[in-house]
Amino acid sequence: MKEIKDLRRFSREIRALTCEMFIKRKDGHIGGAFSIVEAIAAIFGKYKQKEDYFVLSKGHAGPSYYAALCLLGYIPKEHICTLNENGTILPSHPDRTRTPGVECTTGSLGQGISEACGMAYGLKIQGKKGNVYCIVGDGECNEGQVFEALQFAANKKLDNLIIIIDDNKKQVDGFTSDISCDFKFKNLLENFGFYTQEINGNNIEEVEKAIENCLKQKGQGNAIVMNTIKGCGIKYFEDLSSCHHMDFTEEQLAELQKFVDETRKELE
Repeated sequence: MKEIKDLRRFSREIRALTCEMFIKRKDGHIGGAFSIVEAIAAIFGKYKQKEDYFVLSKGHAGPSYYAALCLLGYIPKEHICTLNENGTILPSHPDRTRTPGVECTTGSLGQGISEACGMAYGLKIQGKKGNVYCIVGDGECNEGQVFEALQFAANKKLDNLIIIIDDNKKQVDGFTSDISCDFKFKNLLENFGFYTQEINGNNIEEVEKAIENCLKQKGQGNAIVMNTIKGCGIKYFEDLSSCHHMDFTEEQLAELQKFVDETRKELE
């Protein structure tokens, strides 16, 4: 059995290390990377076993994924601030051929969830142990392929698949409700036939409990709808109208550095 981390501390460490990556790069997808930190912390800090798989379908949130892998020893610390540089092992979106610990290449939105369904179905038909965790963005659900994958997962009753919707209400060009529609994800997923929970996705206890519930139930697919805040963890970015991808100003870089400094002091 793997060692279970202090998930609050792990979440804080992930955000701080992600900040360091952005400070060095001076740009990045901060909004979606920060909104999924608690989910990343719970999956990697407690639940994911060696027979399990993780798919970050919203691949642009890769920096928080990389931060977790670095803190767990998969990615050497000297590489963590080379995000998106020439020759880096940390490309803008996860690539399983380049980054230690990454199990699925993603980035073309809508496709990761299909890969996750294939993994879960493959485990099922081979009679193998293992669960598949997949984080999908709310804006990503504009892609029709997402709903084709949901139909497949529901039809095959993939109870070894946990689909996590990051419902932070915003996408690259505005509010999801303005660009696409006001998805009622819980109703939608329940109607598909998923065991569905709706939670505060930036509350680590709620995320932890929801995953625990999924792992206990059998006979149908699992879905967790996380109501989250884009840029969660640093109020400056939470309050911005848009923080999907940012070219950081000096003021914004100072906010990131302030969070890093406060975290180091708090965790000493």
